[in-house]
Amino acid sequence: MTRKSNLYHAGACLAALLGGSAALADGAHDHTGGITATAGDRAPFDIVHARITTEGRVATFHMAVSGAAGESCPAAIGALAGSQVFAYVWPTTLDSATVGFEPGAGILAMVATAHPDFDDTPLYDENRDGDRGNDGDLWHSHWVVLGQDDACGAGALKVIDIPEGSTPRLPATWPGLPLLIDSPGWQPMLDAETIEIAVAFDDIGAVGTVGFDGVTAGLRVNADVHAPLLCVTDVFDVASGDLSLPGKVNQ
Repeated sequence: MTRKSNLYHAGACLAALLGGSAALADGAHDHTGGITATAGDRAPFDIVHARITTEGRVATFHMAVSGAAGESCPAAIGALAGSQVFAYVWPTTLDSATVGFEPGAGILAMVATAHPDFDDTPLYDENRDGDRGNDGDLWHSHWVVLGQDDACGAGALKVIDIPEGSTPRLPATWPGLPLLIDSPGWQPMLDAETIEIAVAFDDIGAVGTVGFDGVTAGLRVNADVHAPLLCVTDVFDVASGDLSLPGKVNQ
């Protein structure tokens, strides 16, 4: 994954900032520790800081950008096939089994995503209108397992597909897609330049020695809706510059 430029369009991200500054923890706008990156253009995907901290059983995934976090979402095309996803991503060295996938399944990442053409959080009604299937355009969280697939482009990553007929171990909140993806319901909080996701763990000790990075990216659903189903097609920025996962938790 390398940095590319001019890869996203400023779409209407209606109600993307649901939650607001009142829900953010103290110190959310203190961008110390973790990985510090040089600002480029003022943009919602230009990373200036990424970190993971823990308190009790909760890990907070934090990212700051040089513009307004979450203000841009993909333009709707009216169909799943070929639709686009925008994401704030924290790739980690955490074993995939920690959150309910098979051990060693790939690169486990926490992500905040928005995509107006489909809803992959069937257990949750993020916009609170009584319909659990119409709010994919709001920023929401996933665990995803990433792996390389040259079918997505030379050296490119994808969300790992579940082959037809296979029955891998999956989290209880798996949304039913043929992908190694989980929809755990942790609400991203966005305010000004900052996006944070607070995630509870059964064993917070597993997080303490994790390496991580920060990435902003665009993904696309295969136009034929088959494997590879969801490819990372655009990388807007990488906090470390080289996806080396140099970040250390609580440092």
